[in-house]
Amino acid sequence: MRRLSRSTPAAAVLLTGTALLAVTLPPATAEAAPPTPAALPRAGALPVSLSPARQAELLADATAARATTATALGLGRKEKLVPRSVLKDADGTLHTRYERTYDGLPVLGGDLVVHTAPSGATKSVTRATGARISVPSTSPVRNATSARTSSLAVAKEEGSKGAVLGQAPRKVVWAAAGRPVLAWETVVKGTQPGGTPSELRIVTDATTGAELNRREAVINAAGDTRSVPGATDRGRDRRKAQGNGKGTGYSRHSGKVKLGTSQYGSLYNMTDSVRGGHRTYDHMNDPYGFGGGTLVTDTDNIWGDGTSANRQTDAVDAAYGAQVTWDYFAQVHERYGIRNDGDGGSTKVHYRNYMRGAFWQDSCFCVTYGDGGTSPYTSIDMTAHEMAVGLIDATAKLSYYGESNGLAEATKDIFAAAVEFHADNPHDPGDYLTGEKVDTGGLNHYPRHMDRPAQQLRGTNYWHPRIDSSRHGHYMAGPATHWFYLASEGSGSKTVNGVAYDSPTHDGLPVTPIGRAAAERIWYRALTLYMTSTTDYAGARTATLAAAADLYGASSPTYHKVMEAWGAVNVGTRPGGPAPRPPGPVFENTTDIPIPAHPATAESPITVTGVPGKAPTILVVDVNVADSGPRMELVAPDGTAYPLVNGPWSENGPTISTTGVDASSETANGTWKLRVREAGGYRPFIDSWKLSF
Repeated sequence: MRRLSRSTPAAAVLLTGTALLAVTLPPATAEAAPPTPAALPRAGALPVSLSPARQAELLADATAARATTATALGLGRKEKLVPRSVLKDADGTLHTRYERTYDGLPVLGGDLVVHTAPSGATKSVTRATGARISVPSTSPVRNATSARTSSLAVAKEEGSKGAVLGQAPRKVVWAAAGRPVLAWETVVKGTQPGGTPSELRIVTDATTGAELNRREAVINAAGDTRSVPGATDRGRDRRKAQGNGKGTGYSRHSGKVKLGTSQYGSLYNMTDSVRGGHRTYDHMNDPYGFGGGTLVTDTDNIWGDGTSANRQTDAVDAAYGAQVTWDYFAQVHERYGIRNDGDGGSTKVHYRNYMRGAFWQDSCFCVTYGDGGTSPYTSIDMTAHEMAVGLIDATAKLSYYGESNGLAEATKDIFAAAVEFHADNPHDPGDYLTGEKVDTGGLNHYPRHMDRPAQQLRGTNYWHPRIDSSRHGHYMAGPATHWFYLASEGSGSKTVNGVAYDSPTHDGLPVTPIGRAAAERIWYRALTLYMTSTTDYAGARTATLAAAADLYGASSPTYHKVMEAWGAVNVGTRPGGPAPRPPGPVFENTTDIPIPAHPATAESPITVTGVPGKAPTILVVDVNVADSGPRMELVAPDGTAYPLVNGPWSENGPTISTTGVDASSETANGTWKLRVREAGGYRPFIDSWKLSF
């Protein structure tokens, strides 16, 4: 056996793959199941609107009192607090989010939230780390040149083209993973495979030079994942549109829609003055991705024709998606703009001909859509999905390390569904699928399913202790999106808006729903008040229970159902539920097996004996394959194939990944196989793999 390793904890890089099952959507006119009645939240716990001026006043107050606050929290003399945002409840409770510095250096993973009663007394504190922030010295052993060199090498390994230093290495304290250490944070810019810009952030130990973390700040929705013909009789609508100040748009995904537009002289443009001045630009398919594009304009305020023949069509979809996303957060959560500062941000369409998908960039506070694939990612849910990236960056900043990466991806899917339901668009009714309308017939063969995340390639239904070993954000998102579905709709078979769902549970016990409205409120409050940059699944459970207690009471049925739903995805236990299953035996094959040229496959067997009954709901599969991005499947003794997550792509390989497979329908004993189809590597082979029961 030739042992392969890749020890660096890479952030997830999106891969496009195939899945086990496809979904067939029924007509949009199908009747919806009646919504689950939700308990009324406590009025005092609901968020209140804060004007930008009032927010500035509260931040100024927090800044003036930060030394006193730091002392009250027991911080060291070299630690300082930097107030970042303030939210307020109707009863007067304030929630102030702080970043932290140590001896003038930013502390990554040192953020915290102070919850203050109307009286001014501190109610509680939510911290990203419980460790005391201290390092022996702020003088690095490894210099900035060392960090720059290693970071550029990491970018090359990730496949970034034209990699250049985007931000010189800065000294930081890395506190996101246990004991704080002095580190360098370096930003390398370039272009990801597929044409998406890259802003790769690499953290290296300033003493040893070891890589501590890497994450891609620009994540393309391509692979996260049907078109509607435009309305007719434009002449009649043209007459209605004249002089009303409201645009009429013919979209690809959402039918005929009303748009917020502005008029300057004889031209209308896609600036929504009602929603924070959100602007929509045409990037003109610049092959190099330069510039900010041209503001989309029109002479009659009638936009697009529902097809790709008219360049305005995709701008209509993008602007409409941003519009309904603003409306959802404003009307449901009293949040005005992604940063809650009244700024609507912007959108760019027609970015590059060959780039599939969409991405958010905090640096421009914008969503950008490419023209690759069979249809652009401008549907309601994908727009909300990308704008939720900005929401996360403005609140908990989930992304620094481990499971928080998966929770960030889950948050995008959760609010994608929430916005789609709230929009109530007959051409794109709400569902618990992500990306079902985009790039159909192209590479997006299967949307993500919240009721059963393992139904497609990059998903798992349940949490397991090594879920972050996959280093794949969308895979790690599965338990949280599954929780949201169970909390919203419950377990078992159900039809919502004509789409059939059938949600299992880890322990085989049913889940009674709290209703989607309650689940949305709880997740939003948990994200904005109780999650931090390092929140993991246990922390997400704690955060949602704290939010449920605030909104509905700690002894309420809603609180206990939230706990039930977490137990159903194997995060904690539910009241009266079964005890956790003890770890079972581990079987491994370490024989090297060459992988033949595509499309042939290689198979490596493991014979399991002595395990009674069925395989578990979480059969952990670890693989080590000398190839970059191969297609891999676990084949059960009866021949059923289960797709495995590829792990993060690397230009030189190997592929090292962990997948939790729900194999509970399979007999445990017998011969299991790892089946691999090569992706074009040099002399690829299966190095080793194992099954953990």
